[in-house]
Amino acid sequence: MSLSNKQILKRLKSSSVGIAGLGGIGSGVALSLARAGVGHLVLVDFDIVDESNILRQQYFRSQIGSPKVFALKENILKIREDITITCHDIRLSPQNIPQIFKDVDIAIEALDCPEEKAMFVEKFRLYFPQKPVIAVSGIAGIDSGEFIVTRRVSDNFFIIGDEVSEQSSDNLLWPTRIGIAFSKQAHLALRLLLGLDPI
Repeated sequence: MSLSNKQILKRLKSSSVGIAGLGGIGSGVALSLARAGVGHLVLVDFDIVDESNILRQQYFRSQIGSPKVFALKENILKIREDITITCHDIRLSPQNIPQIFKDVDIAIEALDCPEEKAMFVEKFRLYFPQKPVIAVSGIAGIDSGEFIVTRRVSDNFFIIGDEVSEQSSDNLLWPTRIGIAFSKQAHLALRLLLGLDPI
């Protein structure tokens, strides 16, 4: 299917994407989708901006101590004034996922804790089986970016990463590898929103 630029922009403008977690991955996806023209973002995180976040997340030193959802909204609105942003400064749970994500077309999983990642994907797929969810797993370390790949687990479930390189004291998160992963997540989301072959 071939779409004109006008058709692409119109579809993206009417689309909504939910992002669970606004660290290096989630904040990068949010800015990428905003720049691409997505009309509505639902941002979810309970954390505040910390000094350690500045080198690999989409925040500034002046925002240290601010809730990530509101700091990121502020940064996005400096790029695009015509975007709708819904903020949820809250920790996700099985109980609040249905309400928070009920109106999104696609969900991005960008959480830090393995247990929370698994819980979110499981519950989102349970509540919204027809909606795609794009997760990330295995992006730490300085290994080649070629190992960060997209795997289609099922019709509406995708994982991006090498699925083995977890963060540890010996395996740090590097902004370059994070950038590869969040760019792949954002681009896959665009293709799904446009009805294009995802992979």
